[in-house]
Amino acid sequence: MADQTWLSVQDIVEKLDVHEQTVRRWIKSGELTAYLLGDRAGYRIAAADLQVFMDRRRVAPAESQAKKLAA
Repeated sequence: MADQTWLSVQDIVEKLDVHEQTVRRWIKSGELTAYLLGDRAGYRIAAADLQVFMDRRRVAPAESQAKKLAA
Protein backbone atom coordinates (compact mmCIF):
# COMPACT_ATOMS: atom_id res chain seq x y z
CA MET A 1 0.00 0.00 0.00
CA ALA A 2 2.93 2.33 0.62
CA ASP A 3 3.90 2.32 -3.07
CA GLN A 4 0.32 3.18 -4.13
CA THR A 5 -0.30 6.58 -5.73
CA TRP A 6 -3.13 8.44 -4.02
CA LEU A 7 -5.20 11.26 -5.50
CA SER A 8 -7.41 13.84 -3.85
CA VAL A 9 -10.76 14.98 -5.22
CA GLN A 10 -9.01 18.13 -6.45
CA ASP A 11 -6.39 16.06 -8.29
CA ILE A 12 -9.17 14.26 -10.18
CA VAL A 13 -10.97 17.54 -10.88
CA GLU A 14 -7.81 18.83 -12.53
CA LYS A 15 -7.00 15.60 -14.40
CA LEU A 16 -10.48 15.09 -15.84
CA ASP A 17 -11.58 18.75 -16.06
CA VAL A 18 -14.84 18.08 -14.21
CA HIS A 19 -16.57 19.85 -11.33
CA GLU A 20 -15.72 18.88 -7.76
CA GLN A 21 -19.34 17.94 -7.08
CA THR A 22 -19.23 15.53 -10.03
CA VAL A 23 -16.33 13.65 -8.46
CA ARG A 24 -18.06 13.63 -5.08
CA ARG A 25 -21.25 12.30 -6.71
CA TRP A 26 -19.27 9.46 -8.34
CA ILE A 27 -17.83 8.60 -4.92
CA LYS A 28 -21.15 8.76 -3.07
CA SER A 29 -22.88 6.63 -5.73
CA GLY A 30 -20.15 4.00 -5.49
CA GLU A 31 -19.01 4.43 -9.08
CA LEU A 32 -15.58 5.63 -7.94
CA THR A 33 -13.92 3.84 -5.04
CA ALA A 34 -12.51 6.21 -2.42
CA TYR A 35 -11.33 6.25 1.18
CA LEU A 36 -12.53 8.90 3.62
CA LEU A 37 -9.61 9.89 5.82
CA GLY A 38 -11.62 12.31 7.94
CA ASP A 39 -13.48 15.56 7.55
CA ARG A 40 -10.34 17.67 7.22
CA ALA A 41 -8.29 15.25 5.12
CA GLY A 42 -11.17 14.37 2.82
CA TYR A 43 -11.29 11.57 0.29
CA ARG A 44 -8.33 9.80 -1.28
CA ILE A 45 -8.61 7.72 -4.42
CA ALA A 46 -6.05 5.15 -5.49
CA ALA A 47 -4.73 5.84 -8.99
CA ALA A 48 -5.53 2.21 -9.86
CA ASP A 49 -9.17 2.73 -8.80
CA LEU A 50 -9.40 5.83 -10.99
CA GLN A 51 -8.09 3.77 -13.91
CA VAL A 52 -10.73 1.07 -13.29
CA PHE A 53 -13.40 3.78 -13.18
CA MET A 54 -12.18 5.23 -16.48
CA ASP A 55 -11.96 1.81 -18.14
CA ARG A 56 -15.60 1.10 -17.24
CA ARG A 57 -16.61 4.36 -18.94
CA ARG A 58 -14.67 3.72 -22.14
CA VAL A 59 -16.84 4.02 -25.23
CA ALA A 60 -16.22 1.62 -28.10
CA PRO A 61 -15.39 3.18 -31.47
CA ALA A 62 -18.40 3.70 -33.74
CA GLU A 63 -17.26 0.95 -36.12
CA SER A 64 -17.24 -1.62 -33.31
CA GLN A 65 -20.71 -0.52 -32.24
CA ALA A 66 -22.04 -1.01 -35.79
CA LYS A 67 -20.60 -4.54 -35.91
CA LYS A 68 -22.27 -5.40 -32.60
CA LEU A 69 -25.62 -4.16 -33.84
CA ALA A 70 -25.31 -6.14 -37.09
CA ALA A 71 -24.52 -9.38 -35.25
